[in-house]
Amino acid sequence: MTSETPPQSSNTFRRIVLIAITLLVTVIMGQALVSSWNEPQVANRLELYQTDLLLQATDWVGEDLPPEQVTLIRRNLLGDDPLGSAQDSYSKVRETALALLNEQEEESSAAIPSHRRQTTYEQQAELLDLIDLRLGILQGAQGETAAAVASWQQVQERNARGSDLWRTAVTLETLWQGQAVPTDDDTLLSDGLRGWFRAQALAKFYEETDQPQARADLQAQTQAQATTTVLVLGIVGAFPAVGCLLGVGVLLFVGGQRLLKGKEAWLARNSSTPWEVPWTAETIWQVVVAGFFFLGQVVVPLVVSPLGSGLASLGIRGRATYALLYYVLMAIGAIAVLGVSIRRYRPLPQGWFQFQLKGSWLLWGVGGYLAALPLMLSISLLNQQLWRGQGGSNPLLQTVLEAHDPVALGLFFVTAAIAAPLFEEFLFRGFLLPSLTRYMPVGGAIWLSSFIFAAAHLSLSEILPLMVLGMVLGLVYTRSRNLLAPMVLHSAWNSVTMIGLFLLGSAA
Repeated sequence: MTSETPPQSSNTFRRIVLIAITLLVTVIMGQALVSSWNEPQVANRLELYQTDLLLQATDWVGEDLPPEQVTLIRRNLLGDDPLGSAQDSYSKVRETALALLNEQEEESSAAIPSHRRQTTYEQQAELLDLIDLRLGILQGAQGETAAAVASWQQVQERNARGSDLWRTAVTLETLWQGQAVPTDDDTLLSDGLRGWFRAQALAKFYEETDQPQARADLQAQTQAQATTTVLVLGIVGAFPAVGCLLGVGVLLFVGGQRLLKGKEAWLARNSSTPWEVPWTAETIWQVVVAGFFFLGQVVVPLVVSPLGSGLASLGIRGRATYALLYYVLMAIGAIAVLGVSIRRYRPLPQGWFQFQLKGSWLLWGVGGYLAALPLMLSISLLNQQLWRGQGGSNPLLQTVLEAHDPVALGLFFVTAAIAAPLFEEFLFRGFLLPSLTRYMPVGGAIWLSSFIFAAAHLSLSEILPLMVLGMVLGLVYTRSRNLLAPMVLHSAWNSVTMIGLFLLGSAA
């Protein structure tokens, strides 16, 4: 099965190189994980987007529906006090943003801030200004004029006099205090605010400047937008709810079958059957550390970084192209190292890297996706309590949430829903998990490969949820013994996430 044994000196040199690479990767990954400690999660921004959509839906009148049905839908969708609930949400996110900002200021005074930390600091400062502008409008809309003025004055204190943020805050303060404002300030409000907040500010402006027709046109526009928003909220809210119910049903079914049928149950299939692994831990080490982490975190960034400035000139499309190019190069490099590392063991034993169109792989993939929904929802709620909005997130999610370019969104979708599932499942489930069964039971291999999979995303707050997802992916693969099953699950998970972000971003 194997070729001639390489000279001992060659083995020694390779191990020395691997040790050096491992130390370098450990330092880089450690720094990245530590840096993510005080970085915000995208969940904070996502919560604000959902809050903004709920506020936009408050203008929905449901003209073609009976009044009692409209009342019922509004109550179920918006609650009894949507403005108060929105103010609570913004206040909570503001506390988190302010705490992160203060922590980063303390760290910056104790050491030279890194580029990543400085970027995070600027993002939190920008978020705090955005929150205070909108929080003031929420307070003003509920008659809390003094609190609204205080919020806008904080924006003025943090920004240079004459800047757009400063002028927007001054204009809002002037409007809600009933003072005269320049007649062209509607452009400032229109450019500086979005959604419900923009509509509220402009309505106040048209009221104070006596422009009834402009206010009537604005009201018609906001009601039309509210109808679209209600539809989006219905889709975004209904799909996870239905999926979770189906997922609970799947979990109860397979759990009950395991209890009743024992070793004949689906969950017991191949549960204790390891792969025949012809290579040793050194090959696993070489593929994962050198092929994936070293190439992905060191070599590929050096290769593609010269293209970054050029692609940046293309705006969001350039960023999307950069993300796809980065991922494709990383995948090609890792798979090349994998191919070189195991080529002397060919032909591989039966069961390796199986892609079989026949069989129940689609059932395993879809069933695994549904089962993962309630598990991930539960662990995400726990995770939010543990991290309180900190711990970092995949920066791609925030970018997608704020992107409105169809070409860029298409590129992001290809990256997340096609490239990532194909490559990550090939490496982590196709190679790493089976290789580990040489040294531990199948269950242990699922657990350890899931931890490495989660840590590879370099965000502390994502380790726990991604471990759970990785364990579901590992269970689906070990039971089905077909890589198409976890690829379908992974693609479905990323696809639904991306579509949800597309809908929230487009409607906000």
